[in-house]
Formats: sequence, C-alpha cells, structure tokens
Amino acid sequence: MARVTEGDTIRIHYVGKLEDGTVFDSSEGGASLELRLGNGEFIKGLEEGVIGMSPGEKKTIFMTADKAYGPHLDEKVFEFHKDRAPQDFDPEIGQQYQMYRADGMPILVTVLKRTETGYMMDCNHPLAGKNLIFEVVLEEIVQGQV
Repeated sequence: MARVTEGDTIRIHYVGKLEDGTVFDSSEGGASLELRLGNGEFIKGLEEGVIGMSPGEKKTIFMTADKAYGPHLDEKVFEFHKDRAPQDFDPEIGQQYQMYRADGMPILVTVLKRTETGYMMDCNHPLAGKNLIFEVVLEEIVQGQV
C-alpha cells in the first residue's frame, strides 16, 4: 500500500485542537485540505506528522509550538498611536485587523488593550506559543513525489 513521502501532494481531513481540547480549525463538513509536502506552505509539525501514512489511515499528531506557529515574540507587540488611526477607529479588545508594514506587506494584528495614547497590538499569529493537536485522516495521495 502507498505511503506518504515528502514531495507528495495529499488530501486530508483534520480537526485542529489546543491542548485543552478547544477546536480552532476543522475541515469536517467541508472539503478536504490539499497540500504538497516539503514546500514549507504548511506548519512543519503537520507536514512531518503525515509522512508514512496510508490512504484511509487516522492519526493524532501532537506538535510543540516550535513545529507549529513558533514562539510568541514580545517584539511583535507594539503600540499603535491614536493619531495614526482614522478618526472613527474604535476597536474592541480581541478584534483583528489587517494592517500594512512600512514595506507594504499586509499583517494581521489583534487588539490587546487601550492605552492613554493608543492601542496595544499583537502581530504574532494567534496560535503562536501554543502546542497543537491535529486529528488527521489521510483521504488520498493525489500525486506521488515528482
């Protein structure tokens, strides 16, 4: 029976959970996820975890933060001054916004709190610093290594 190797394109169904069991993402009830292994397009722990699986196989993959979205970095938390915001800008704590870096690249930020002069923002991935668990079912190997 065929087994997944690096470079393969595969389809999986998955449920992504935090260590406390909270589901943060799932393909259940929808289309499967197609991914090509080895391109660095997906989190390292998930790519490594499916290596060796056969179609139809189920597996629980545990990964530490360094193999998921990396550590939570304090240097990615910053104050956004009110004078740089649109006049009607009134974000709620926990709300996410797309902002743009000085080089024009978009980044997703989360509002942490209000300050006297603006808002504390966090541009870490929301799952940075967290260990993750994926329950995966390998639907098929679409294309073997080329």
